[in-house]
Amino acid sequence: MNIFSRYLIRNLFIGFAAAAGLLIPLFTTFNLINELEDVTPNGYHWNQALLVVLMTLPRSLVDLGPFIALLGGIIGLGQMSKSLELTAIRTAGFSIFRIALVTLYAGLFINLSLGALDEWVASPLQQHALQLKDGALAKTGNAADAGNALWARKGNEFVTVKSLDEHSQPVGIEIFRYQDDLTLESYVYAETAITADNGQWTLHKVMQKKWDNKKESVQTQDTLLWQSLFAGMNLKGLTLPADSFSIKQLKQYITYLQSSQQPSTEYRIALWQKLGRPLLVLAMILLAIPFTFSIPRAPGLGSRLAVGVIVGLLTYIIYQIILNLGLLFSLNVPLTTLAPPLLLLLIALALVYRFDKQH
Repeated sequence: MNIFSRYLIRNLFIGFAAAAGLLIPLFTTFNLINELEDVTPNGYHWNQALLVVLMTLPRSLVDLGPFIALLGGIIGLGQMSKSLELTAIRTAGFSIFRIALVTLYAGLFINLSLGALDEWVASPLQQHALQLKDGALAKTGNAADAGNALWARKGNEFVTVKSLDEHSQPVGIEIFRYQDDLTLESYVYAETAITADNGQWTLHKVMQKKWDNKKESVQTQDTLLWQSLFAGMNLKGLTLPADSFSIKQLKQYITYLQSSQQPSTEYRIALWQKLGRPLLVLAMILLAIPFTFSIPRAPGLGSRLAVGVIVGLLTYIIYQIILNLGLLFSLNVPLTTLAPPLLLLLIALALVYRFDKQH
């Protein structure tokens, strides 16, 4: 790598830092406002909300990676274009295509950094932050208002759990057993349960119904032992959103969902989205090339950055719409998650090739 390549990469990294310094505080403020709406007098306090926001900063940085790549590339290359440094570099024999290759090198470094940050920093911190918030809300009873938090199936047996208390123990357990002809055989409701390491739950305050030859019998018990369908899984982890999981956790959870005959599309999309994000970062950083060389003598960066923000927002919105449509209609997961970044990358490469030929 020669001196010109190192100089380009250094300016790109300065641009990335400037874009991150602009976007992270902005989105952190939005996140703090959202968290403060959940603050309660007796449970979730403002200092906990602030801690949650700080702990989810790495997740915000990872999610904003493609946006930062685009704006950072526009800032880094645009500043060099304004000072005629790019003109000097091209006079020394650097084509637009070679400049694009250097930007890809910078993009690969960013992808490696974001991947490591996502797997070993952002995911654990986000999970800890969500568990902190859920534990605080559980003390006020607000956590039980969101509907069934967990459900599982094994054969003809189904179970749902309303919520988890502050000690991560199940609250509001319903167990349904069906016959082969899909008629209900028995129904069990327990107010609370105590879990054991061997997968056995001790249900408390149990009401049990059974149907035999269309006759219903009702029985109440103080306790009842039940072999959990969630054996081998951390209950608190099962309540976390898909985007907070690391790649290793997603693979494990997808295997669990498929073995218990539960839908896994949302988590498979989250897994493949982690693989598609590097492609999106590379595509966005390459799009900085057309922004730079379309109007090389533009006096300022304001117009380019404004257009870059619009392009970034449109890309994010369209990508989310495609992902949600894929989840809604159960479309092919790899195609749904990888096709948009690949298409955008091909468009960016075509634009770079066009500008290289024109200049």
